[in-house]
Amino acid sequence: MKILGLDMASKTGWGVVIARGQLMESGVQDFTKKRGESNGLMFLRFRKWLRDFCDLLNPDLIAYEQAHFRGGAATEICVGLQTRAQEIAAERGIESAPVKTNTLKKWATGKGNAGKEEMITAAGKFMHRPPIDDNEADAVLVSLWAANEFG
Repeated sequence: MKILGLDMASKTGWGVVIARGQLMESGVQDFTKKRGESNGLMFLRFRKWLRDFCDLLNPDLIAYEQAHFRGGAATEICVGLQTRAQEIAAERGIESAPVKTNTLKKWATGKGNAGKEEMITAAGKFMHRPPIDDNEADAVLVSLWAANEFG
């Protein structure tokens, strides 16, 4: 089983593991809007990237950190990206699974309210190197969580 883990935002972290929890690859893809661009253009770039990535990778599962519904621009972007990931999974017959942030934090660190640095440290232990940033760290942990839950 090949699992793609995503931490979706303007800078989207991604991690790929096989079901036994072996990290294959990870990184960060930047979808930050350019001056004057709408969220729609960012969503189009994300959708193209994820479609191409899924065509290349052929994952069995897309796992992602569930968007927070706090309102504002960041929530709009995260929810928009999340729905596109669900759409692409459905188009290709790929299972998808969300994980709540506190569930992921508790699984990774033992504390449901762990901070970014604790999550980066937890991911680094699995990766055997420091993650690029908190986005990559979270995506790696999402993919490893999914391997543990479903693999």
